[in-house]
Formats: sequence, structure tokens, C-alpha cells
Amino acid sequence: MKLLYIIGIRAYTLLIRIFSLFNPKAKLFINGRRNIYSLIEQKINPAEKHIWFHFASLGEFEQGRPVLEKLKTLYPDKKIVVTFFSPSGYEIRKNYALADVFYLPVDSAANAKRFIISINPEMAIFTKYEFWHFYFKELSAREIPLYLISGIFRENQAFFKWYGGFYRDILKSVTYFFVQNEESKNLLRSIGINNVTINGDTRFDRVYENAQAPKQLAIIESFIGNSPTFVCGSTWPEDEKILSVLPEKYPDWKFIIAPHEIHESHIESIEKQFSVNSVRFSVLSSSTQTPNAKPQTLIVDNIGMLSSLYQYGKVAFIGGGFGTGIHNTLEAAAFGLPVIFGPKYDKFQEAKDLIAIGAAKSVNSTDELINTFESFAKDKNVAELARKYVADKKGATDQIISMITKADLP
Repeated sequence: MKLLYIIGIRAYTLLIRIFSLFNPKAKLFINGRRNIYSLIEQKINPAEKHIWFHFASLGEFEQGRPVLEKLKTLYPDKKIVVTFFSPSGYEIRKNYALADVFYLPVDSAANAKRFIISINPEMAIFTKYEFWHFYFKELSAREIPLYLISGIFRENQAFFKWYGGFYRDILKSVTYFFVQNEESKNLLRSIGINNVTINGDTRFDRVYENAQAPKQLAIIESFIGNSPTFVCGSTWPEDEKILSVLPEKYPDWKFIIAPHEIHESHIESIEKQFSVNSVRFSVLSSSTQTPNAKPQTLIVDNIGMLSSLYQYGKVAFIGGGFGTGIHNTLEAAAFGLPVIFGPKYDKFQEAKDLIAIGAAKSVNSTDELINTFESFAKDKNVAELARKYVADKKGATDQIISMITKADLP
């Protein structure tokens, strides 16, 4: 199985190299790892100890960020290294002020050894998932504590199958698991892993904190005026197709579309579908003149604003539910917005919880979207249900920090 793992990693890397010839994200993946060790040597003193945080992408960064920032507050002199697997995380957070940020070199025995020697970690903290055999084994061999925070496991994962011995062995390198729910704890215990506690999801801490002091956006405030606003976050073409009927049907509402991908062809596609009184954020923010017709739909053609946009909404739509799975519902719920999304939400406990309390609904069609939108727009109580759900779930960060610092930090 180890041989298959190595072959799989190499095959994946080869495919990315091929895709990089015509795919911008794949090109960033490859180019970002070129001369990676030279870059590390320029920034990192290997004689100093570091705390290493690894994130798959931007979502996991925001999830683990409360733990990172709390540790930095408690231990301001500690050096922190952050790594990303995905360009969508690295490219947005590469200038993060509290850490030195790098791409994670592809998992191999040589890379794991060289990288860990280069950054000299006193501990490693991974968020939610990504289990790299060689990195985990190298950390274990050097007796460097490895923590998984906000972990979540499902029965259909390879760890819990008859053929999953190799993958179970990877988990044995983890010093401690901080998981989100009872199911994850029970699954780990079923394969003999007992160094685990249920601490919840650190995303609740992050989104709650963000909702208490959101960044004010004057351009957005001017755009919406006194109109109720429907914020559509991390949308994909399948989402935009059913959303496009709403502006004409509800002329008194403002609509903000913040797509997951902002490449030009996607933005142009959104403009065609929302053709009546729509404007790009880049155009609105750079214009010195007031448009002749006040736009009804704002298309956000940048990355990084979404978590602040929800403060201006009354209802939210979360994209991804007609594809591989929905994106972050908690950012919207923290501001008291009921959320709507497509049918692919089964991997997300918070989505199930929000549906159960009446603060979210999954839709499969335009008609269902319209009915749900109208219901949420009229319901004055649903906002508090969403807000309270997030507030009641916060606290995982403090629990994790307490256990980590007692075990390992001076």
C-alpha cells in the first residue's frame, strides 16, 4: 500500500504539471514550489524553534486561525510557520503578518526530512484533514508533537475500511485529536485510537469574532442604501443559474454575487445572466461618477471580502451545493442570516444543524429557491436562531489552547 501511495503522489504531481501548461491554478501549484527550500532558507533560521501550522486551503486557514492567533497572543516571541497545499490558500494569505508562509512541498521521504529540518518545529498543528504519510512519520520519529484540530471523520473513509491498515498507521503518528463530534470520536476509538476529545469546531470562534467587529465597506453601504439585501457567497455556475431569476422578480431587493472563481470568463457569464442593472465591484469602486441607473446586482470580482459582506444581508445563499459540496455557512449565520444552499450538504454537520433549527434550507430547483427565499424574507425570528446557534457553539479554541500549552509550551 505504501508503494501505491508513493505512485499516487507522483502521478498526481505529474498530472498537475501537465495541467499547469493551460490551467492558472495548476501553474501556481507548480511554480510556487520551485526553489521552495531557497525561499525557506532566506526567511527561516533553522536554529530557532517554530510552531508549524498546515492548512489545505483558505477555508481551513480561517478555521484554524483562532488557535494560531491565540497562541501568538499568549507567546508573542514564538515563531510561526504556515504552509498551504492549495494555491487558493497560499496566494491570498502569503503576506499574513503573524507567520512565514510557504507552499508545502509534495509529500515524500526526502521532502519531509528536509522541510522539517529547515523549519525546526517544536510542534505541528493540522486543521480538519490532510494526512501526509512521510511528514507524519518524520514528525513522529523526531518526537515532535502533532495535533489535529477541528478534526472530523466519516465511516466511509479509508481509515475505517478493511483495506485501510496503511492509512490507520498514518493516524498513529498524531499526538492528539481534537474532533468536532461524537461520531468522529467513536470512529477513532473503533480502530484503537483513544487520544481524542470532542472540542467542537474552531470555525465558530472565528466567525463569531468576525461578526463582532466586521470591516465596514463604504462602497457596499452606498450600493445597498436602505434596501434588503440577498448575499450569495462562493457561488458556482450551477448556483448562479437558479439565482438569476430573482432580481427581476424582486426589484425592491439588492443582490450581491460573490463567486468562488473570479476568472474573467466566469465573471462575464454572471454578467450575462444578471444583465439587468448589474455592475462589477471593480467598476463601482473605481468610478468617480454615479451610474445613470442605480444597479440592483453587485458582482464581486475579487477575493477576500465575503466574510465582511454578510453583515449587510438579510438572507444568504451559499454556493457549492450543486457540485461537490457547500461552502462556509457559518460566516453568514454568525450575522444572523438564514442560509439557503443546494442538495450537496451531507458532509457538513453545521448545515444539518441549521436545517434542524429552521435557520437553513436546502433547495433543488428555482421554484424551491423562490419559496424558501420568500419564507426567510418574512420570518423575523429566524435571524436570532442562526445567530444563537453560532454563539452557543464557540469555545473550541480555548479548550484546545489549554491542552496544548499545558503539554508542550513553556
